[in-house]
Amino acid sequence: MKHAYVFPGQGSQFPGMGKNLYDSNPKAKELFEKANEILGFRISDVMFTGTEEDLKQTKVTQPAVFLHSVIAFLCAEPAAKPDMVAGHSLGEFSALVANGTLTFEDALRLVFIRATAMQKACELQPSTMAAVLALDDAKVEEICAAVSAETGEVVVAANYNCPGQLVISGSVKGIEVACERMKAAGAKRALVLPVGGAFHSPLMSPAKEELKAAIDKTTFSVPTCPVYQNVVAKAVNDPAEIKQNLIDQLTGAVRWTQSVQAMVADGATTFTEVGPGKVLQGLVVKIQKDAVVNGIN
Repeated sequence: MKHAYVFPGQGSQFPGMGKNLYDSNPKAKELFEKANEILGFRISDVMFTGTEEDLKQTKVTQPAVFLHSVIAFLCAEPAAKPDMVAGHSLGEFSALVANGTLTFEDALRLVFIRATAMQKACELQPSTMAAVLALDDAKVEEICAAVSAETGEVVVAANYNCPGQLVISGSVKGIEVACERMKAAGAKRALVLPVGGAFHSPLMSPAKEELKAAIDKTTFSVPTCPVYQNVVAKAVNDPAEIKQNLIDQLTGAVRWTQSVQAMVADGATTFTEVGPGKVLQGLVVKIQKDAVVNGIN
């Protein structure tokens, strides 16, 4: 009976996020102020009083979700003691603070570099993502491959969120064609998402070099418990492997379904989501019906 801690990614943000933490906990206040200093702007003000629109910019969203998650984890009472950790996309950086691989400060710097590099990559080519519901994973992959081969556009399976829920990523034209075909193949829905780019696809390649350079300069410690990383969907303890998987994650798929299945196979019975929202709690239950789920936010 092991306890897994999981951390959400982009899309979980909401206006006012983290304010209760800041107001009620001196340690949280100190960490938010340290973050403002590291980033060179008052991200806490954007989180507490900004609009939904303000929070949507990738370079704000990613550090905001990271801060909410990590500060909630570090201020948890009684102290959180994970047997294993995982994070959805950006949430992987939060997970790496939770298991001692990265310091709070180093992880925040990496998240900001990643977010800025991804935003730049998004601006290079019009690209987007779409959610495909109630279609077999293999069928989704097959259609993506066919559309890419026939049109020369980029279309890939990007987020394996839970059985029957997969997000595809690619060029605007490629995604449009793929969505039509997904519906024709029997998908309940194939819905273009309001995102600014094709995350977890080859179109994020321009961001890779910048992130790699920053990761190479950062100290990664041996973790206190394994992290189940998105691109490999299995337990990883080796700092060099963790680094490489983080770099590969920018252009690789988020294998969330497979990661949760691997955690369950390795003994996880309870999953605690730490951070804004309850998205991962919902996904975990869809992947493993009898898992005990709860949240710290």
